[in-house]
This record gives sequence, structure tokens and C-alpha cells, in this order.
Amino acid sequence: MGILGETPQDIPLHSGEVFHLWSYLQSAKEVLVTMQVLINHTGDHDLKVLLEDMLENGFTQEEQQVETLLKNTGIRLPPAPPDRPNVELQDIPAGARFNDSEIARLVQKELLSGKMLCSYVTGISMREDIKTMFSEFHTEREEYEVKLLKVMKEKGWLTSPPINIK
Repeated sequence: MGILGETPQDIPLHSGEVFHLWSYLQSAKEVLVTMQVLINHTGDHDLKVLLEDMLENGFTQEEQQVETLLKNTGIRLPPAPPDRPNVELQDIPAGARFNDSEIARLVQKELLSGKMLCSYVTGISMREDIKTMFSEFHTEREEYEVKLLKVMKEKGWLTSPPINIK
């Protein structure tokens, strides 16, 4: 019956899946550290709560799921950068500090690029478990993007392009 009759975990990963899973995991490990830094720089309570939720319940879980999948298939894992310490906002010099609207836009870009990558991995994968996993990652990022958009609107951080009425 070939690969069509096997359970998803029994189907070997093809080279595209291996490359993109490994790359995704490496990027996820870097995003975790970046989020730690951005949380340290965040002064707005609502944004900080959202970023902490994204870190703990979103990005960390994604990283763990992909890492488990690669471990189970015998793929060597990418290195992880060291965690960043918690720092008080007032200890960061004003000229070196990200402001909250910049942080929101950086996270918004990460969510957007992550959704595009999730869609791509879903499209190239032949294994249903990988398709399902990355579809869930995409949906979760979409939900966080909506929450972030709401915070950005409430705080006045959202800037729209000019409207053309001609």
C-alpha cells in the first residue's frame, strides 16, 4: 500500500519537511529569547500580559512540539541561544529601550511571517500530523494577531496608510 496506508508517524520525513521543521525550530528558539527581551522592555501592562501569554502558551508550546517531533525522528536539534534574565524597565537606559508601539509592531511582524511559514509547511508536508500541527500554529498566531491588533487600537499605536478617495 506504500505511504498512503501507514500511520503518519511511520512515514519518513522527506527532505523538505526535515529542512523546514529544523529551520522552524531554530527560529522558534530565537523568538523565545527575543520575546524575553521585548517583555523586559515593555512598560504597558496590557501589552506585557499579552506578550507573556504568547511566550508561555504559544511560542514555547510550538517549540516543544516541533522539538519532540524531530527528536522522535532522530533529527539532530539546532542549538538554542541562552535565556535572557529578567530586567526592570527603569534599569534599561532610555536611549537603548524599545518603546511599546515599536514592540507591538515587531511582534505583529513576527506573527505575520510565522503565519506565512506555517502555511508553507502545511502545503509541502505529506504527513497529516505535520499538516495538522502547523495548521494549529497558524490558527493560534491568527488569534494572537487579533488580540494584538485590539491592544494596538486601544493604545493608539495603530497607524494606517493614507486613504485614497479619488
